[in-house]
Amino acid sequence: MKIVGLDVGTRRIGVATADSSVRIAVPGTTITVNNGAEFTEIARLARMNNTDWFVLGLPRSNEGNETKQTEYVREFAERLKAAVPNAKIRFQDESLTSVEAEKRLKSRKKAYAKEEIDSEAAAIILQDFIETLAVAGSKDGFTQSTTRYNATSVDRQVVKGEKKGNSMLKKFAIFLVVLIAAAVIGGIVAISWYNSALDAVYNVANCSDLRNDSRCELVDFTVNDGDNIQVIGDGLEAVGVIKSSFAFQIYMRTNGFAEQVKTGDYKFQRTMDVKAIATQLIEGSKNPNVFSFMIRPGETVREIKKNLIEVGYSTAEVEAAFSKNYRGASENISKLLESAPVSNQYGAEPLEGFLFGDTYEFYKTDSVEKIITTALEAMWEVVAGNDLVAKYAAHDLSLYQGITMASIVQREASDWGEQPKVAQVFYSRISQNIQLGSDVTLQYALDLVDPNREIYTDNGLALELDNPYNTRRSVGLTPGPICNPGVSAMLAVANPSDTSYLYFLTGDDGVMYYSYTEAEHNQNVIDKCRNLCGIQL
Repeated sequence: MKIVGLDVGTRRIGVATADSSVRIAVPGTTITVNNGAEFTEIARLARMNNTDWFVLGLPRSNEGNETKQTEYVREFAERLKAAVPNAKIRFQDESLTSVEAEKRLKSRKKAYAKEEIDSEAAAIILQDFIETLAVAGSKDGFTQSTTRYNATSVDRQVVKGEKKGNSMLKKFAIFLVVLIAAAVIGGIVAISWYNSALDAVYNVANCSDLRNDSRCELVDFTVNDGDNIQVIGDGLEAVGVIKSSFAFQIYMRTNGFAEQVKTGDYKFQRTMDVKAIATQLIEGSKNPNVFSFMIRPGETVREIKKNLIEVGYSTAEVEAAFSKNYRGASENISKLLESAPVSNQYGAEPLEGFLFGDTYEFYKTDSVEKIITTALEAMWEVVAGNDLVAKYAAHDLSLYQGITMASIVQREASDWGEQPKVAQVFYSRISQNIQLGSDVTLQYALDLVDPNREIYTDNGLALELDNPYNTRRSVGLTPGPICNPGVSAMLAVANPSDTSYLYFLTGDDGVMYYSYTEAEHNQNVIDKCRNLCGIQL
């Protein structure tokens, strides 16, 4: 039976395949995320492989909690079910597989394309799933071929012409020899197994940079008051920190450590052997100097700053970092910011729109500048990987203008399926010299001049705000982005839908409604948006 493994990303999807009888995952192709066309391609691959089995990597935080990326993969799975009838989908927990994939490719000392990282990551996910099945036995319809050996079995058939007494004596002698040999071999095997079980799950020489190797990721573990050594061992094995709970218990008891374990919250790595883990359990919990930081698509620099302060950075260092000019930070960042103005005369943040939304890991000693440059580099990877400079130029937009429009699309429609139609509406209005009429741009303008709404206390006053970010009054795009757009919003601006709407709104039911004329739009306001359209801006 063939199985297809998928490393689901917001830009690309890595693909790998495996045969359940062979149990070796093979990296395959890479599929670009393109407004739903990716599901058609996945369905075609499934038909080629004559399968409806899929394994999707399910990312989680270092603490084992689900994240925005986890939600994205689950939503992806629902759309995949619609594209492939009777699709059987399984999830495999994964973390930093792309980092591990890149490390594997580098170790081969051959040139490789970025797309190969995604397919290699898919192979890692699929291989982990297959190996999990091998340990657990037959599950989910997959069969596990096993060969059974019985070293002590003896053929009891009496050979024709052989005397029964001699036959029984010989068989007994053979039985004794086999029994003694089995005992000796068993002892050797047991010792070898025990020593191996005390070794680290992964043998990694250096984990000084925890973000560069998925095998070095931190695993949270709690020892509660009253937990005995068996409970602790079983728990460590369950999260993959040790190979065997039984071997761990033997080690702890024979060395007199079982009663010395301290309660508390721990962080282990799967590169630690049982001796190192035991030492930490005896000394007490320690917290490594690493933390995760999430930037969500649609967030503003103002919100990102607030989040940085909440994780421990001072207001002064955050403000100082965001006031710097990053054009010379690297070649990629310089290309990213090339078409952007150095400063914004209307009070908007210069880096607005350019900090790519993702979950990152940093040392607590890392500067805010390091966080900013990491997010900027990630944004350039999206831009370059999807050839957005050329695609925006085809619509007479600079990269800065394209990201600006994508930021408005992001705030107007978080649903990737609606974003191309919203982009088309904006293109049509610009071409006809009609104001965009976007409330989210007006909200951004109000946040710049009156964040507490002390001046513009009602919508009537707000609509009259004389600010180029107020597209209810100003024609054309805003002077800059109003948030950091996600990949789907940026692709929607590059590939708007083939429609000709001039109006849209989000109804009270959360559904987006489109219309061609102002009269139709006004009727939609009456019929579909009695509550939402009257909310204070």
